[in-house]
Amino acid sequence: MITFDRTDQSVFGRWWWTVDRWQLVALAILMAMGTVLITAASPPVAERIGIDDTFYFVERHLLMLVPASIIMMSVSLLSPRGVARTAVVVYLVALALVAATLVVGVEIKGARRWIHIPGLSLQPSEFVKPAFAVVAAWLFSLSRTTPGFPGSFVSMVLYGGTVGLLLMQPDLGMAFVLSAVWFTQFFLAGLNVLLVVALGVLGVAGLVMAYFTFPHVTSRIDRFLDPQAGDTYQVSRSLEAFANGGLMGTGPGQGTVKFSLPDAHADFIFAVAGEELGLVACLLIVITFGFIVLRGFARVFNENNYFVILATAGLLVQFGLQSMINMGSSLHLMPTKGMTLPFISYGGSSLLALGFGMGMVLALTRKRFGPGD
Repeated sequence: MITFDRTDQSVFGRWWWTVDRWQLVALAILMAMGTVLITAASPPVAERIGIDDTFYFVERHLLMLVPASIIMMSVSLLSPRGVARTAVVVYLVALALVAATLVVGVEIKGARRWIHIPGLSLQPSEFVKPAFAVVAAWLFSLSRTTPGFPGSFVSMVLYGGTVGLLLMQPDLGMAFVLSAVWFTQFFLAGLNVLLVVALGVLGVAGLVMAYFTFPHVTSRIDRFLDPQAGDTYQVSRSLEAFANGGLMGTGPGQGTVKFSLPDAHADFIFAVAGEELGLVACLLIVITFGFIVLRGFARVFNENNYFVILATAGLLVQFGLQSMINMGSSLHLMPTKGMTLPFISYGGSSLLALGFGMGMVLALTRKRFGPGD
């Protein structure tokens, strides 16, 4: 086991004694749980779509988990200034790629969200989410620390442009998460309350408009409110899985609903956990997500750096909201939305982007003893 003395002033020595090791453990637990659940859930999916290697998705997941972990650990070494600079670069590149998907993107289920690269299908919007949260926090903080700099206005322009591109794909779920993060930061920035209320009203109006504009949104909301309004096959199978699992589950690999659940390895992997591991394990997963979010907020509770507070809040809201949407959809507590369960669901771009996002959280919540730390 690698250990560092408290007097070790190397990069890794300083990192070890300043990073939140409890968060590291919690994230490692999610990664391990994800590997177990994908191993259980994905073979039936591979067989159903005609892939000869039944462990294809397991191998792909592990292959992406390694670089995601490396990205997370590498980014966690950065200073707050380094986090801001890295986020700006990633945001600009990812936003350009999102725009490119409208021209050269691959259309899947009526949406252009992916760019095919040899050996990888990349979804640029996944990287826009964490990068935008940090860029917006940086702009809001500059409004306070640099008199005359229109940081809040620039943030509004970037927000509008980013959401506009996401809706053109269309990807309403991603636009909703990004909006929730930005509105949270806008509120925490202490800006005009009337403007906050006005933007909130516009947000609600936008959701109503989306219902009447996007047929797939209309269908999902209608099916959520009235199961007889359309096909609810996946949600019905998901609820059946939770009912079968009961308190302690049927045992790893012993579930049966996954054989008829098309997205058992991705959007509905929480249902596989419910059937095979039971209610107790599902509650432990929920607690782990809650611990990561609350622990992160606790670490910046007494922080004096305005940028660190806003950036950490944005990243944690994004992480927690994505988790809630995935689990809530599986339990039919909200309309279904194709969104991964962080570090547990299968997904290449999502896994890499989560590694980047949580690496920034680990970097921003490190103990600092000076402006350069």
